[in-house]
Amino acid sequence: MDVLGNLEVRWVQGINNGTFRFVDKKTTCYTCGNFVVFLNMETKSKKTLQSPGSGIGAFTASGHRKCLAFSDLKLYPSIFVYNFPELEQMCELKATAKLGYTALALCDTGPYLVCASSMPDHTISLWNWESSTPLCNHPLFREDVTALVFNPMNWCQIGAINVRSLTIWNVERCDNYHLMKPSAVDLPTADGSVTECKANLSYMLSRKLTHLGPQMPISAIAGLSGDRADDFVPLKEINPKLCPSAICWSTSSDLYVGSREGFLLCVNSDTLLVSVLCKPQTESNPTDESKTSPQEGSFQSLVLQDCNIFAAGMEGILRNIQIKGNKLEVVQTWALDEAASTICFSPGGETLLIVSTTGCVYRLKPLVNDRIVKVLDVLCGDFVAVAPLYTDRSICLSVREAGDVQLWALDDGLCMGSISLQIHVTSLACCPIAQYVVVGTGTGDVLFVEMTTKQNPRLVHRVHLYHVPVDHLVFDQGGNFLITGASDARIFVLNARPSKGFEIIGWIEAPGAIVNLSTQYLMESKQVKVLVLCSKTEREIKEGNVLVLLTLLVQQLTDSPGSVDVYGRLCKDVLHSCLYEIPHTLCSCVLAINKIFGYCQQRKALQSFCIPENEANAHEAVQLILEKEAGGHLLSPAFLQLSPHQTWLATVGRDGLLRICDVSTMDRCVQLQCHSCWQGGVGSVCFTPDSQTLITSGLRDGSLVCSRLRLKLSGAGKANAATQNAQLVADSFESVVSSENTVLSEMTSWDPQTQSLTRCSSFHTGEGKMSHEAEQVENYFVSPASSTWLDGKLDAVLQEETQQYAETKKTLRKNIKVLRDTIKAMMQENESLPDMEKLEHQEFNLDVEEQQKMQLEGKQEVTRVRKEIEMENLAKCYQREILKKECWDSMQVKGKAIKAFHSENEVKNYPMKERTEKELEELQRIETMRQIEQENSHLQEMILNAISGEEEDAEDGESESPALTGSLSALYGGVNPSLYSQFNLHIREQKINQITLLKDVIYKVKSTFNKEFEAVYMQKEQEIHRLREKNKRISEIMTELDLSETLWEPSLTDNECPERALTVTDSEIKVEKYLTPEQKEIEEHLREEDERQRLAAKSDNMRDQALGVMMGGVLELKKEDVLRVEVTQPEFISKPEMQWTEEERKSFKEFEKKAKELSEEKEKYRKTLESEMKKLLTSVKEATQMFDEKLAKLFERKVKSEMVTYQEELKIANLVHSIQTEEEILSREKQLSLKLEKARIVKNEIGEELKKHRETVDEFREEYDNTVTEDKLLDKGFRKEFFDVPGHIIDQLYKLYKRRPRAQRIKTQTENNQFKEGVLLGTAPSDGLSLMMKAMEELDAPENMPEGLDPFVWERFCLARRVKVESEQKVKLKALTLAEMHAFLQRRTDEDEKAQLEIKNLIDELNSICEEKMRFRLDSMVQIVLQQGQVEVEAGDFIADYTNALLIHRKVIEDLNSTIRALGDQKITSMVECKDFRKGIIQQEWDHRRMRMQLEDLSNKARDIQTLRITQEIQDHLNETGNDNRASKQLATLETTFDLQKTTHRKKVEACKKQIKHLDRQGVQMQEKNAALDLKVADMEITVGEQRNIYEAVAMGEKQETEAEKNYQDIILRKKLLNIAGAQSEEILILRAEVERLRKKNFPSLSQLNYN
Repeated sequence: MDVLGNLEVRWVQGINNGTFRFVDKKTTCYTCGNFVVFLNMETKSKKTLQSPGSGIGAFTASGHRKCLAFSDLKLYPSIFVYNFPELEQMCELKATAKLGYTALALCDTGPYLVCASSMPDHTISLWNWESSTPLCNHPLFREDVTALVFNPMNWCQIGAINVRSLTIWNVERCDNYHLMKPSAVDLPTADGSVTECKANLSYMLSRKLTHLGPQMPISAIAGLSGDRADDFVPLKEINPKLCPSAICWSTSSDLYVGSREGFLLCVNSDTLLVSVLCKPQTESNPTDESKTSPQEGSFQSLVLQDCNIFAAGMEGILRNIQIKGNKLEVVQTWALDEAASTICFSPGGETLLIVSTTGCVYRLKPLVNDRIVKVLDVLCGDFVAVAPLYTDRSICLSVREAGDVQLWALDDGLCMGSISLQIHVTSLACCPIAQYVVVGTGTGDVLFVEMTTKQNPRLVHRVHLYHVPVDHLVFDQGGNFLITGASDARIFVLNARPSKGFEIIGWIEAPGAIVNLSTQYLMESKQVKVLVLCSKTEREIKEGNVLVLLTLLVQQLTDSPGSVDVYGRLCKDVLHSCLYEIPHTLCSCVLAINKIFGYCQQRKALQSFCIPENEANAHEAVQLILEKEAGGHLLSPAFLQLSPHQTWLATVGRDGLLRICDVSTMDRCVQLQCHSCWQGGVGSVCFTPDSQTLITSGLRDGSLVCSRLRLKLSGAGKANAATQNAQLVADSFESVVSSENTVLSEMTSWDPQTQSLTRCSSFHTGEGKMSHEAEQVENYFVSPASSTWLDGKLDAVLQEETQQYAETKKTLRKNIKVLRDTIKAMMQENESLPDMEKLEHQEFNLDVEEQQKMQLEGKQEVTRVRKEIEMENLAKCYQREILKKECWDSMQVKGKAIKAFHSENEVKNYPMKERTEKELEELQRIETMRQIEQENSHLQEMILNAISGEEEDAEDGESESPALTGSLSALYGGVNPSLYSQFNLHIREQKINQITLLKDVIYKVKSTFNKEFEAVYMQKEQEIHRLREKNKRISEIMTELDLSETLWEPSLTDNECPERALTVTDSEIKVEKYLTPEQKEIEEHLREEDERQRLAAKSDNMRDQALGVMMGGVLELKKEDVLRVEVTQPEFISKPEMQWTEEERKSFKEFEKKAKELSEEKEKYRKTLESEMKKLLTSVKEATQMFDEKLAKLFERKVKSEMVTYQEELKIANLVHSIQTEEEILSREKQLSLKLEKARIVKNEIGEELKKHRETVDEFREEYDNTVTEDKLLDKGFRKEFFDVPGHIIDQLYKLYKRRPRAQRIKTQTENNQFKEGVLLGTAPSDGLSLMMKAMEELDAPENMPEGLDPFVWERFCLARRVKVESEQKVKLKALTLAEMHAFLQRRTDEDEKAQLEIKNLIDELNSICEEKMRFRLDSMVQIVLQQGQVEVEAGDFIADYTNALLIHRKVIEDLNSTIRALGDQKITSMVECKDFRKGIIQQEWDHRRMRMQLEDLSNKARDIQTLRITQEIQDHLNETGNDNRASKQLATLETTFDLQKTTHRKKVEACKKQIKHLDRQGVQMQEKNAALDLKVADMEITVGEQRNIYEAVAMGEKQETEAEKNYQDIILRKKLLNIAGAQSEEILILRAEVERLRKKNFPSLSQLNYN
């Protein structure tokens, strides 16, 4: 494409994430897609900066340093730093981040940049961006940092927040080495309460073992180790913390934190203490004051200005907050129109910028006025599509997903107007013949927005076409039709002219889901060709494999009323369709003149197809042949757009590139990176009518980019052709546009409340009648909102058919009613007929087909229900089989019970599963191992006994006492000789083996009881069988005795026969069983067979009949039949006795005799039967009572077995707890070992770093000493350098040489104001030196030159003084650096000592836990069975504590007690004797001491008498007879002394007054001298400070040398002491070995002691 030059960006619009930053006092910047936009707040002018990479990620700017920085969007992204306003790239920082950065921050006081990377590395890094040098980095805590802020008072402090935590990063320096240290801030809980940090308690609260063993931390109990153990917090102790949303630093280096919950916090950066300044308002009935109080989300953004905090948040209120101590006061509030997301101040603190959540930007100057001014209305959200306004070539349109339609000026990108449709938008198209735009929505609506008034667009029409989103909207180039498409494969054709009321012409059915639409208008033939790309697959609609070319005849569609059928479908005579197949699926296509251009996503290529000349049809597809293919975009899918003059083809894709090529070549193209591929690339593109400007919208970056196509000189002709084509089109549509815009402007706005258009007669045509389609539109708006236009058409057709056939329906209903009455009469007559003549009810059913249909539906429903029931039954059967397998079949001994005959006592057995082979093998292994151990122990004991010469005690083979075994299982069948003794269980493996053996003991106990249970169960069955036999005999006796009493018939209950639950008897089924016809036939056949057999059994049997007649059915008379035997009366007994003969009389006597004998025999037999019955009843009662007694004994046995089982289970529980405790100890030991290993690694690293830093400090100290020496040499060589200057002048020059300007001190006093322009903290040393040099220019002025000095010498002097000043500044700088390095070294030393202390603590704790582990293993918990009355401790109200008790043999206590008593008596006797003897000694000593004291007193008195001197005073005193004379003499002497002292005092007072006058004169002279000296203090302070620094540096060196010598002597002394200690320890070991040898020689072995 040789004629095309390049693409250049004209303007961009949009906003990404609402991040605004000032780059100078008047200019702010923000990101917009792949660009950074600079907005001048005064002039509203904009500048753009395109990212050199593939997008913009994190972004920040500094207004004080006038620079900005942003990160790239790619793998291993870079960070670019630009200056402003030059917009030159200062540097590119290539860090080690793999995916991207989450936050950036620039320092206002130095060339520093801090960045935080995202996953997977999560690292915070500090850079010097001037030198592109990474200073340091530190890993984060696996969370993305959302904001970074430098402390303006100290750049070495950085605040970092994420969604859940707050961290303060401190940067420490040692010359050029930097180190970052995090300090995590413990935020308050969600209710605002500040929680105190819990101390890291030791793993044991005391050194004493508790009943449950040593106390372990929760992490050890959970079995955790490593980092998870250190960070583990139980769920119940986790309290939700406040989530920080914004931070800002105060002038006192405190950090203010705003939370999402509405709290304002203050964090002390040194102590990390958190104080709550403000809590959110939670009142249910808010007052006027509480409405302005902080609420949840009030502190979304914070900024500090003049010690006040400005805060804004989601409730739309801006607050000016003043904080004094811990008290907060809201000074002023401003109400905002919407919620605020970001606020920031300009560098001078004059302008406050407020950014709303919707993208609007406001400006406030709080120092000037309180008026908030909107400066930018960009809006947020992703763009859906862009389109040019064909009727006004200086405007383009865009629409966002939220329904915001905006008009943009093509010249400068200003927003001319906008309208919010408040609906989800999916597509956009602009009409070429009228000034309106069509918008497709996600609900299937098509909205018509009028644009005749650019500042006030209006919604004038709405039509509902689809139940799915409207994906495609396109106008033909002639402005005749609006074509719509969606995923339901329907294409609607609308009249595009407002004068036609946007009538819906009709619709077409496509062969598949619509992927793309494109049109071409043929002006000569008045045809509109529509290219439809369809997808026949059921997958996600992104690509199409079928092309449909539709030809619409404009004249027929607009003028012919019969172009559609009654359903609105276009007729075939006004529509020609051609179907084409393509070799590869396309994601986008455009229709050119006789050509089709498409983009293949699979091949990533741009393809060209030529439309065949022969006519195709809609039924048979024609294969299109690929004509050309050119390379495409790296990321797909891509979309195509053809220029209005059909010459240039634009393609955009997910890679963010805009490509333009000539349709004739397609090989060469120009491209521009408009959007970032990491944010979805380009979403849509459009040409302006002149084909030389393109507008693209990003898919997910919310940006709009307008670019200009710059042509080469050779392409001027094509540019002119494009312009002329646009002008010709505009001229041809001029009259139509004017008339249509007139109609459009007269249309009324669409009212969403009534969902109808209030336009009535405003849309009349030339004949003054509203078109038929307009009436249809009005009918549509009356229909429900959920129904589409097509649904309305279908309803209208149904209503029309209903009206057309109304009379026919009425006639049919009348005939049906007559027929119904006739059938009812026939049915009533049928009911009165005989049964033989009656007809079935179904024979009266005239609609046989409906009956069959209903029967079929009934059968289907029955089949469905039967299948559901069968599946439900199958599921229940499966569940039953699973339960039976798990709970019944797997049980070796089924659970059942035995119930007593005469009570409710019931005894159950132990249900037991069969032990698996693995369990048996494990048990066999343990028993074999125990046998080996026991044999080995026995052999060792025999060998020891043989060596000691002692015989083995016969009682050794006896088993251990049940009291010491801890259970009575041996008495109830639970014998296992392999069990360990409770006192020998110290190893974990032994405890595990013991658990297995104890389980075997429990199994044996239960098995033993189950055997006894089975015996009793069989006995009950036998007893029931015997009882039934006896009851049978009793029933026979009662029958013979004609007794009707009910016998007691015992039987087994369901608990005694649990297998009954597995079978279902017929008596349990309460409903009638359903039988299929086949089952019914089988049952009928069986019934007939039984009846036949019964009848055959009743056939005549002559023998049985004869026997029954002759002998009552028996051949022999049984004894039981005696009671039924009767004596046959003679026949003559009916005659009167007078008529009897002798023989008859004899016969009667014989009859009476036989009757009497028979009666006696019957009475005897009756008594025999009654006696037998009583015996049987008594035996039944005795047998059942005996069984009940046996069952009671079995119940006692069950209780004892349960007791034994619980005892063994208690052992197992104690052993399991012991194993778990030991595992906890091992887990804690492992954790401590890991921590110790890590601590040692850290200690080694710290030691290496400390050694390296010491060497660095020593080297720098040496360099500093050299610098100080050079500075002193300059001072000393001053007079030598100016030796040619006279002496009186050299003194003046030396004073000037020492003089320094005062401007430096004035400047440092203002350094603390962070808002003063040009005064910055942490200024570079070169800046400080340059300021000093500028201040020296005043001293170098010729006015300060001494008189008589040569100017050449003055210049040489000024140069020397500047050298001296530079040297002093260098000394000061190095002194500060050295002090900083010493502080850094001291902190590293403290860290080294802390690490050493931590290692020591870990070692101590590890040793302690090892001791506790051994102690816990040896101090086993044993279970003892004791009987009442054998406890020595007297029972009281207290519970004895046996924590420190020892278990020993009773005989040992008794022997020890007897020995103690004997020794105690002996000791008492000896003590009494000693007491008496000692008493006599003390008495004698007391007498001796008394006599010696008396002797000493007498000797002193004698000596005093001998040495006494007799003075004159004593002699006078002895000679005088009275005291009056002596008193008068003493009084005279005192008066003389008083007069003398008074005279002396007067002389001293006069001398003092003279001395005071002299001192006053001296004080006046000293004040004069002090006043003269005060003038020199200012200059001497500087010199003294310098000398102090030099002296401290020298003294520090000497002190270090002294300390080094002292340390050396200490090392030598320590080495000597270690050698002495080693020698002494060796001697102690030798002596200890000798003592051990002698002890073994003199004392017997403890293993030889045997206790009974």
